[in-house]
Amino acid sequence: MSSITAGNAEQYGNSRKLAARARLNSQYTIAEIGWFPWVARQLPLKSGYRVLDVGCGPGWFWAAAGELPEKLDLTLSDFSPGMVQEAVERCQPLPFASVTGQQADASALPFEDGSFDAVIAMHMLYHLPDPSGGIAEMYRVLKPGGFLAVTTNGAGNMRALYALTTVFGSPPFDPAGAAFGYDAAERIMRAQFGSVTMTKHPARLRVTEPEDVFLALTSYPPGETADEAQLAAFQDAINAAFQAGNGVLEVSKESGLFIGRKAP
Repeated sequence: MSSITAGNAEQYGNSRKLAARARLNSQYTIAEIGWFPWVARQLPLKSGYRVLDVGCGPGWFWAAAGELPEKLDLTLSDFSPGMVQEAVERCQPLPFASVTGQQADASALPFEDGSFDAVIAMHMLYHLPDPSGGIAEMYRVLKPGGFLAVTTNGAGNMRALYALTTVFGSPPFDPAGAAFGYDAAERIMRAQFGSVTMTKHPARLRVTEPEDVFLALTSYPPGETADEAQLAAFQDAINAAFQAGNGVLEVSKESGLFIGRKAP
């Protein structure tokens, strides 16, 4: 297993390594609307809702979401205390009714039943040994009528990038999409909620800087721990891909949003 889906304490103690991967999406995505604002527009949030963000990371979503309903009470939770601290610091100046942080294991959330109107879990369920158990916990803390929003990648996400990592012995596909992709998300969400809606974000990458590919894919093992010969072979593979594309690497993306609502 790639440690993009394991070894979370090392990978996510703070946002430094995550930022190397996020840069590819922030700098090179081609879309009518960016990922975070797009997700925010799909969420059926209402003024006054109590919202729990599970696996909040550094809080980038809320800072980039754009206009949101007024008077939201936001609870930011993550397994990493460092991420919680960074997220709270980023979100406290934003126009929420309240912002609190709580270090938490998504498989055993430290909140009472029916505590929240909405739970958000963005690109994090593939980190859990048992995603269905995590979704059951999120369901538990939802109020009747509340909704859970989950985002994840499809199995074909960014294949043109991950094909380059075969020099490290990695499979040529997104490890997150393989661990908890569209099929698993729909199956587990449907089992818990009875019905689920799924929407795909129409986007692609047009990467023009080979170094950003190198930095992103060596920000986690096996690339992060590769020896000099492997890194040289990886750089050669990147250069060949850009040469074949006349200086550009075109990459298809598969990222989607699943929403399930708890019965009233």
